[in-house]
Amino acid sequence: MPRTDSIDSISGESTRVEPSVGAAAPAAAPLNCDGDVLLQRDGSLAHIILNRPQALNALTHGMIRAIATALTEWADDPAVHTVLLTGSGDRALCAGGDIVSIYRDARTAFGGDPDENARFWADEYTLNAQIKRYPKPFVALMDRIVLGGGVGLSGHASFRVVTERTRLGMPETTIGFVPDVGGSYLYSRIPGELGTHLALTAATMTGADAIALGLADSFVDSARLDGLADALKRMPAADAIAEHAATIVPPGPLLTERPWIDECYAGDDLPVIIDRLQKSSIPAARAAATAILAKSPTAVTVTLESLRRARNLGTLEEVLEQEYRVSLRMVAGHDVIEGIRAQVIDKDRTPRWQPSTLDAVSDSDVHAHFAPLGDRELRLPRPRDCESTPTTE
Repeated sequence: MPRTDSIDSISGESTRVEPSVGAAAPAAAPLNCDGDVLLQRDGSLAHIILNRPQALNALTHGMIRAIATALTEWADDPAVHTVLLTGSGDRALCAGGDIVSIYRDARTAFGGDPDENARFWADEYTLNAQIKRYPKPFVALMDRIVLGGGVGLSGHASFRVVTERTRLGMPETTIGFVPDVGGSYLYSRIPGELGTHLALTAATMTGADAIALGLADSFVDSARLDGLADALKRMPAADAIAEHAATIVPPGPLLTERPWIDECYAGDDLPVIIDRLQKSSIPAARAAATAILAKSPTAVTVTLESLRRARNLGTLEEVLEQEYRVSLRMVAGHDVIEGIRAQVIDKDRTPRWQPSTLDAVSDSDVHAHFAPLGDRELRLPRPRDCESTPTTE
């Protein structure tokens, strides 16, 4: 394990934990303000700050390694009582993983290293499971944009705080990918078919929606976040949040859509789901069909299968291992690279999917994404007390 004063970021900068494990913490430990992750100790509070505001705090491999190492050391530090996760800047907690790096590493003809994507996801998914099982209160302030990998960091936390500015979602199908970082675990456990709708369309939800759907726990007005962070230094996490959280959560607008969503998205046959949406008298349903049909046919078909299988898996670790198989198969194909090219590299917004229609995606093609990886399998440790049976709503 690397020392906490020399955790390498992807840019080669250092990320410093102050003070070292076991030392008495000063009132406010200084920050190293040059790294992509800032790690601060203030009394009994350990603070992780994602620090790439120019990139909406998108996660690099170095950031993932730095966070995992800090969490491991803080878990054994009796002076640390609570861990807080926030994002720097005024736009996002985290907008996901660094997909430009994924694009670069997948293109072997241009010197990329496809094994780096496998290492990235293995470390990221291991971190997601580490957060889920963390032995100390882990508080995630899910303010403003929280997408993809940002959901992986915050959606498995023990205390998930949203605000009136939260916009949360899994946008992976837009780039020809599938919800990962435990996203298929979280979405498959949302009541009814709301998770299916969100995953296939790549739609976002509000903070109020996130609480109503079980992806967040507390609603705190954004003007009170600084006060909450300060209170976390002085009192237990549950007490600090209770002192700052709204007693009445605004209604989640997605819940009003549930009747037509549950009716249209029932079952495992995506063409049937699309047909129901297109024939619905509800304009939002027809808009959802249009949104899904604009995505990669492979990605949306594999996404639906991922959600259905995740419903029958008992633990987050099992789902993450499934997602790892799927992620490696997806990035080895055509559509992820094409989707990133169209949305982020060339920005022409006209991806050329292969195959280009849903009926050209065979059952065997879909099932191949879930086949065991043999020696390349991701094998996450199973805590003795973790759940062992599927959770259904």
